[in-house]
Amino acid sequence: MVFKGQAEYSVDSKGRVSIPAKMRGVLNPEAQNTFTITRGFEECIFLYPLDQWAEIEEAIGALNMFNPDARTFVRAIMMWADEATLDGQGRVTLSRPLLDFADIDGRALIIGAFDHIEIWDPDRFGEYMDQQPDDYETLAERVMNM
Repeated sequence: MVFKGQAEYSVDSKGRVSIPAKMRGVLNPEAQNTFTITRGFEECIFLYPLDQWAEIEEAIGALNMFNPDARTFVRAIMMWADEATLDGQGRVTLSRPLLDFADIDGRALIIGAFDHIEIWDPDRFGEYMDQQPDDYETLAERVMNM
């Protein structure tokens, strides 16, 4: 299961946004058409299929809770986490606090990010990309060790 591609959709007044059909199509049956939705990095929202989220919970459970950074991280990721099942129209409902966190109002950019989906305000994502210091080729070389 790999999420890839991008699409821009509207977010309705109830916080519902469509998940692209090609992304829904790669969900494992074990995910039961359900995502755990939580705060992402760089002011976006992360959607993890239920089966992928189980692996994250396992990793979180192995953290040393005597470490203050671990406790802070657990609080930060779990306080935002909620489950949402795709409705009959292929939409999920995003909570108002998450929409506010990501500054999403009316439009959402849906990005496949390998093992999860990211939801961004389209303008904020454009600003984020413009602020990156490296061009695509330099970044690829550094990250992929090529």
